[in-house]
Amino acid sequence: MTAPDQRPVIWFLTGSQHLYGADTLSQVAEQSRRIAGALRDARLPADVVWQPVLTDAAEIRRLCLAANADDSCVGVVAWMHTFSPAKMWIAGLDALRKPLLHLHTQVNVDLPWSTIDMDFMNLNQAAHGDREFGHVQTRVGVARKTVAGHVGDPRTVARVAAWTRAAIGAAELRTLRLARFGDNMRDVAVTEGDKVEAQLRFGVSVNTYGVADLAAAVDAVPDTEVTALVEEYQDTYRVAPELRTGGERHTSLRYAARLEAGLRIFLAEGGFRAFTTNFEDLGALRQLPGLAVQRLMADGYGFGGEGDWKTATLLRALKTMAAQLPGGTSFMEDYTYHLRPGEELILGAHMLEVCPSLTGTTPSCEIHPLAIGGREDPVRLVFDADPGPGLVVGLADLGDRFRLVANEIEVVAPPEPLPRLPVARAVWRPRPDLRTSTESWLTAGAPHHTVLTAALGTEELTDLADILGTELLTIDATTTVREFAREVRWNQAYHRLAQGL
Repeated sequence: MTAPDQRPVIWFLTGSQHLYGADTLSQVAEQSRRIAGALRDARLPADVVWQPVLTDAAEIRRLCLAANADDSCVGVVAWMHTFSPAKMWIAGLDALRKPLLHLHTQVNVDLPWSTIDMDFMNLNQAAHGDREFGHVQTRVGVARKTVAGHVGDPRTVARVAAWTRAAIGAAELRTLRLARFGDNMRDVAVTEGDKVEAQLRFGVSVNTYGVADLAAAVDAVPDTEVTALVEEYQDTYRVAPELRTGGERHTSLRYAARLEAGLRIFLAEGGFRAFTTNFEDLGALRQLPGLAVQRLMADGYGFGGEGDWKTATLLRALKTMAAQLPGGTSFMEDYTYHLRPGEELILGAHMLEVCPSLTGTTPSCEIHPLAIGGREDPVRLVFDADPGPGLVVGLADLGDRFRLVANEIEVVAPPEPLPRLPVARAVWRPRPDLRTSTESWLTAGAPHHTVLTAALGTEELTDLADILGTELLTIDATTTVREFAREVRWNQAYHRLAQGL
């Protein structure tokens, strides 16, 4: 992860060779600056840093090693402006550890048909220079994204932007520290997983901390800080009368504020950007954190309920990728179905913890009993998620590998009001339909805890999976159960063969 005050960057690399002479190389440099400048002007989620034109193997390798060593560099974009003999790139590509995007483009949009000559042809050779580069990338076995098109085309820029967001998410995972307060829910399989393999694959460091440590931080919060947070709640949300200052349950709101302040202190001091809780392990905590978790997620923290560190990790990555985009991203759980034929819907929620970034309305701050956990009634924000397209994503540990599963969805308004459901919720229509979606999800062994994002799409997630070298199964409008089951079997064979090589 880059420093908090440091914007991530991508390096723009241009390949050429000395064959064409100094004048041509000078034009190559000027034109490659224009391409890099066009990407910079497109306001990608990372700054574009132009690098001098590369013409020999030694400087290519040195630059790739320098990219590896620069923590602010989240990825590399490479373009072969002229014909750059690709054997020069072998050592550099073999050494490169940052995500790579191969941009297949050229400076001009139209060919100057009436004036085109061999000087123009020698200068503008990306059409076959990039084919040489593509061959050696495949020969070396380099994972990359390939984007073809002019940088003035919004479709080209959108695909580069999607990859950039994925590269930012992958960079976040490489230094992510996650705190688990207690273990996972007893006897639950899907929230288990190999933390060592997760650190090797993704970079995330997952460690458990005693709930007593958190309780001590909560108890140490000054009353003045609690009061300030309570005032913020009352200014920000529609706070239930009994919770407001002077209300009969105001002390519960103050304790919810104390929980939030203590959690923030603990996470900040430890450098944690994701965390989990478990209603079965609350120690001296008087409430299961609800409001606190919702507000921390709104600020970008990853979270997983019941000790689910994999979903907390995924949520933090997607939160980072979705920064500055419209639409929210939240911890979610598939809860129950509306099965009227032709009108099937999924109602998603959790005990308390759904991120308010999913709504553009003002949430209601309420207190209700919680039938499990054996603690005081917890405070939470209640709202309906805004309608619109979205993606539900789960991360599972299959023992020999991790698997991402994504379902494209349409979030809809609840068909009827939900006056007695005291938690935040989202209602969605899965693609292509509920039967195909759920049968495919179950076939994949995907989890019940997920991340719902209305900010990111399938392309960003595909790019992230490719960068991380992690399997991704996508359920979309074209999915059939039979073809999906075949893909699961093919993937199983591929990954087991690949591990043996």
